[in-house]
Amino acid sequence: MRVITYYNNKDVRLEERPRPKIGKGELLVKVEAAGICGSDVMEWYRVSKSPRILGHEIAGEIVEVGAGIEKYKKGDRIAASHHVPCYECHYCRLGHHTLCDLIHQTNFDPGGFAELIRIPAINVRHGIYPLPDHVSSEEATLIEPLACTVRAQQRAAIRKEQTVMVVGSGLAGLLHIILAKINGATRVFTSDLNPYRLEAARRFGADEVFHADHNLGHQLKRANENRLADVVIICVGAEAATLQSFDLVDRGGTILYYAPVSPAQIVPLRMNPVFWQQGATLLSSYAASPEDHHEALRLIAEGRVPVKDLITHRLGFSEASHAFSLVSQANDSLKVILDPSR
Repeated sequence: MRVITYYNNKDVRLEERPRPKIGKGELLVKVEAAGICGSDVMEWYRVSKSPRILGHEIAGEIVEVGAGIEKYKKGDRIAASHHVPCYECHYCRLGHHTLCDLIHQTNFDPGGFAELIRIPAINVRHGIYPLPDHVSSEEATLIEPLACTVRAQQRAAIRKEQTVMVVGSGLAGLLHIILAKINGATRVFTSDLNPYRLEAARRFGADEVFHADHNLGHQLKRANENRLADVVIICVGAEAATLQSFDLVDRGGTILYYAPVSPAQIVPLRMNPVFWQQGATLLSSYAASPEDHHEALRLIAEGRVPVKDLITHRLGFSEASHAFSLVSQANDSLKVILDPSR
């Protein structure tokens, strides 16, 4: 079968691998669509583990069912989680499902960028999401990124009467804009350096967009009745964005760090103004639980999050190198989907 093997952002190869063999409690799934995540092109994270078959935003059709499975059958259309928690450890019992040790030990075999993938038994138990007929496989690839957004905004407790500032208007930022509106935020603002993404943010509901280089705190206060934001969501992993967050949060507000950052990033924090005087809360959010995936699928199925409109490119496996280039350059693209059948 064909797979896409990642070596680095400029070296992505179409290769052949053996068809996976499934065992008891496992599923074999024909991948119909696979989304490229921004984390797939973070070279500081990926290159040390390359060559590797990436891909965790998938949807497809079950083509083989392992012994002992009664809940699913051949022909079922599904999305799936590549990482699932155990639901039994100390962290899971406290509700910290994405901090479970098992999260980092489960994955698709060989990876989502393959024509066929084996879903391990633990993933079958906790991370399979049957798709309604009206939700396409392409749309279903957005379940995982939306689930991460759902979890993050639950942690930040976004609600009515709040104003939200989203730093970064890529795919993650746009999902946060859409979901913040659904969660009742009074006004949602965003910033970016890319005019294409700022225009996209307007289309997807941002009340006002700002160029990130132009005194962002001043722009925010001018648009927000001379106040900063109740919730600041950082969707950019750059150190400048982390530093900027301290100047955007209002008294009693929350800063949510959503984008992954390099392990080398160390940021000085001015404790007095941010904490003692302003009473700000700093949070992070990583990944999503199966419950978050179910909520994301519900939002998509009900048409509340227009994920189809976020997909800007649909490319075949033979165009994988170009697809990864689109994502890594982050210019005129939002969601890039790979189709293994092409």
